[in-house]
Formats: sequence, structure tokens, C-alpha cells
Amino acid sequence: MNQKKKVMLIVPMLHQGGFERICVATARLLAPYYEVCIVLFDSHDIAYDIAGLHVIDIHLGVKEGLAGKVFRVIQRSLKVRQLKRQLQTDIAYSFGATANIVNVLSGKRAKIWVGLRSYMDMEDEGRIRLLVKRSDKILCCSKGIAEELQAKYGCDKAVTLYNPLDMADLQAKAQAEKPQMPWKEHGPIIVSMGREDDVKGFWHLIKAFALVKQKINDARLMIIGDGEFRAYKKLAVELGVGEDVYFTGMQRNPFPYLQSAALYVLTSYREGFPNALVEAMALGLPAIATDCPTGPAEILEDQYGILINNMSPEANYDAGVITEEERNLAAQISNMLEDAGKMAHYREMSVRRAKDFTTEKYVELIRQFSSV
Repeated sequence: MNQKKKVMLIVPMLHQGGFERICVATARLLAPYYEVCIVLFDSHDIAYDIAGLHVIDIHLGVKEGLAGKVFRVIQRSLKVRQLKRQLQTDIAYSFGATANIVNVLSGKRAKIWVGLRSYMDMEDEGRIRLLVKRSDKILCCSKGIAEELQAKYGCDKAVTLYNPLDMADLQAKAQAEKPQMPWKEHGPIIVSMGREDDVKGFWHLIKAFALVKQKINDARLMIIGDGEFRAYKKLAVELGVGEDVYFTGMQRNPFPYLQSAALYVLTSYREGFPNALVEAMALGLPAIATDCPTGPAEILEDQYGILINNMSPEANYDAGVITEEERNLAAQISNMLEDAGKMAHYREMSVRRAKDFTTEKYVELIRQFSSV
């Protein structure tokens, strides 16, 4: 019997986030085919179930200041190099910008796979050139990122690997508990999911929602994700919808909340592959999303949901300023919620499209890549 290849997954932390979730999912999905371990820089505040997984914490968390950060990169790289040698690692696959740097600097003892899970990873040209030069394979979460690497850097190592979706598990989690809502009575709930970060464009969504409320008075807005959202809460109050917008905070199981909604809206001005969009679609939510780089256009393909023009990246918390793009978003939301036939059509299309992002396809591609 052939000995299983040894795969090391490298990630800074496992607090709530997109690529952190994919890292844990990857470890479980690859376990039948490989010997898998996860190497963490810091195990503080783990948000995911790691029971039964081989996890190594190297206890080298964040240091402040430029000198401290550089020193940390060196320390992490030396430790990961030691682990690669000690564990006789065949493939080292990293998640996130800092883990990618450590992976390529920790030597070629193993094949080096770096994951680009967000379009923001493309902003640092020096870093990208280093990854292109020193990695064996660059796994991109969207075709747009892979194509840009080829066009801009002449990179022939870039491949597209969409994030995996376990629909059965997701639907089971959605039924596992009842979400705690702040309203006794409500109409349709508009939902979006993401941490507190201006890249998510939530101020656009709150302003558009205030306009939707003028037509659909019992509509509500729910934003699921980690953060205090003080500026956003203040904006909602100033727009007169403070009682109608619910910030759930971090939820270890966000899926009951997603499933309770009627419509998913993504207002990011930059993404990689928006996991939350596909997860919402898997739960049967019609979707409206910005055509931001990258991901939404590939997911919706002009037929599985409503794609709108990308929106301004300049955060504006002034309740007196409502832009034309926010009015357009409000009109798209209202049109969807007021048209039962349209809602039913896009519910069906959402589920159909979500089935294209299966865990089986994800594992199949990784096994193909590892055999080369």
C-alpha cells in the first residue's frame, strides 16, 4: 500500500474568518487521502471545531511595530522550516498573506502551495512577485485572480480552486438551533454577513435599507459578523432605522440566522471568493451582489442572482448623503421583495448554483494538483 502524502496547512489563527474556515474544512476533507496537520501561529480565540485534527501551535503571535513584525516573520519561517523537516512534509499549503510569506521563506523541503483567498492579496506587488518566484503552485479562489496573475506577472503556476461547500452540513447547522431575534414581529429580513470592515460596504447597505423601509415598512436588516459596528449603528439611528437593524455579533453557527432571512445582499467593493454569498444561496436565499473584484460575477453569472455595478470604496457615514448607487440598490431590493414570482425564481436559481461548489470537486482538484 502506498504511504499517504503528508500535507501541512499553515494559517495564522483560527478565529472567525473566510480562509480560516476553509483551512479547517480542508483538513477534514483531505484526511482520508493524506496525513494532515494544521500549523497555527497563535491558537488564541479559535472559532472552529478542531476536534480530532492534528493541530500544532508554534506560539508566535503578532508583534507590534515594523521591527517586531519582521522579527516574527523570521521566527515563524525558521520554526515552520524545522517542522517541515521534522514531519517530512510533502506539501505545505498556506492560507492568508502572512502565512504565505512564511511558507515561501521556510525552504523547499516540501512543495509550496500558497492560497490567494482575497483580491486584497493582489495589492502588494512585491509580495506577489515573491510568491510567483518561490512557490510551486498558487491556488486562487477565483478565475479573475488567476487570470490577472497570468496577464500581469506571466505566472503559469496559478490555478483556480473554488472554496468547498458542504450543503448537507450547512443545512443541518441551519436547523440545529433557533436564532435569537430582537423583534417580536417583522416582515422580510434582508441579510448580509461579514466582519466589521469598510471593504464590506455596509454603510451602502444601511442607507439603501432606509430607502427600502419607506416602501416596505415591516422590512428588517440583519448584519452577521464580528465587530462593534459603532459607526454603522450611529448611521442607522440617524437614518431613523436604528430599531430595525440588527447586528448579531460573531456567531459560531451563523446559518440559522442566514436561513431566517428573505434576501442576501453583498455590498463589498472587493472580495476574493465570497463564501457567505454561496452559503446564503445554498440555504435558498435570492442574492443581490456588487460586481466587485472578484467572485460575485463568477458565482452569479448573469442568471443566478442580481449583479449590480460596484460601489464607491469611500466610506461615508453621513446620513444626509444618499448616492445614486445606493438608490439603485434600494430599488433592486424593493423590486425583489415585492415580486413573489421573482423571489421564487431566484430562490431556485440560488440552490441550483450552490450545488456547483461541492466538497467533492474541491478534493478532486487538490488530488489532481498533488499528483503532478
